[in-house]
Amino acid sequence: MKTVLIVDDLIDVRLSARIVLEAYGYRCLEADHPDSAITSIRQNQVDLILLDMNFSQDTTSGQEGLAFLTQLKSLNCAIPVVVITAWAKIDLAVQAMQYGACDFVEKPWQNSRLLEAVQKLLPLENVSNKQIETSPHAFEAENKQLLEKARRIAKTNANVLITGENGTGKSMLAAYIHRHSQRSTQAMVSVNMAAIPENLFESELFGHRKGAFTDAKEHRKGRFTLANDASLFLDEVGCLPVGLQAKLLRVLETGEYEEVGGSTTLISNARIISATNADLNKLIEQGTFRRDLLFRLNTLVIELPPLRERLVELREFAAFFVESHAKKYGLGEVTLSEQACNKLLSYHWPGNIRELSHVLERAVIMADENIIDAHDIVLDNHGEESGTLPLMSLEEAEQKLITKAISHFDGHVVKAGEFLGLSKSAIYRRIEKFNIQVKEI
Repeated sequence: MKTVLIVDDLIDVRLSARIVLEAYGYRCLEADHPDSAITSIRQNQVDLILLDMNFSQDTTSGQEGLAFLTQLKSLNCAIPVVVITAWAKIDLAVQAMQYGACDFVEKPWQNSRLLEAVQKLLPLENVSNKQIETSPHAFEAENKQLLEKARRIAKTNANVLITGENGTGKSMLAAYIHRHSQRSTQAMVSVNMAAIPENLFESELFGHRKGAFTDAKEHRKGRFTLANDASLFLDEVGCLPVGLQAKLLRVLETGEYEEVGGSTTLISNARIISATNADLNKLIEQGTFRRDLLFRLNTLVIELPPLRERLVELREFAAFFVESHAKKYGLGEVTLSEQACNKLLSYHWPGNIRELSHVLERAVIMADENIIDAHDIVLDNHGEESGTLPLMSLEEAEQKLITKAISHFDGHVVKAGEFLGLSKSAIYRRIEKFNIQVKEI
């Protein structure tokens, strides 16, 4: 097994790199300073070093990292080094290469980029990268490790970004992380960022004093105040308008904020767990999301794969939902037949876990007896008969899905939005964007 030494003064960054690399078969050691890194190298077999460029002296120059590279050279140490730093300057990258580094990865990194840099210099023995990525056994094992990773992450106070398609269970995972954290004695506070009107953003998150504006008839605490010593879950964080992102960034950087209409600076130590189905790096390229805000949100990242890639877990999910819905409707014990399970396993689940829950809720209600059979499972297989989907742009697909969902729910926009994983404000914005004609009930 190849060994990677992660040298960074931030424990959360070391943990983030370790989680990624250990999932791909590497052994990891950690050091919080170049001096302890040298000690580790002398005591252990190290095959590659991930090196942060800045430690205690300053935050931007990279001189400590360069000094470490010089020391390695003087020791005739031939261990390859990949430099990691949040300050991605071309001149610093060039300097690091001149001092002996082999590659350069910018923080916050993409996991695929970090793996590419490591695997290029340190390929795993007896297995190709393609095998690692596509082996069903490896994937099944990785899914089994998901909750273990979440429990390890929960023990830290690091900010967590959960990514994945709509309906994959991001809010459920956020709650799981909170329950296994040291903050679990306090209630997790949640807020849907897409549902906050711009004019109420500061009041919703930071609170307001009585009389601060026309409708401020009493003092109201904001979410950051309520989540002090607890976890604050920011759902759909990618929907936050760019004009409001600086206000969120400030409290994430310093913990400081003021209530609307107040003059006292308050401090919150809320642990931030955020979630999005958007590609935030693409939004950064488009100028609609701040890179520095992403850096504050994604100290640790968990990507939830879609249900179609987690079918080994479907029976467990299905049993949970059947039991929950049966209890909700007072129906006693309800079970799934093998034929019903096979029908569930043959479906492509575009709505992921949320769709599975809806399908099984209907099945629990409509089943004639306490056994759900295949005919009780109603699935939307429209568009699958030919085995292919028509080629269209993402905007066209989004418009068609929204139109179809609204029609399916007989004009009930909010229900259609919930099914699609969209908040009330988010689906109305898209209705306006696509000029969809709606006759609401």
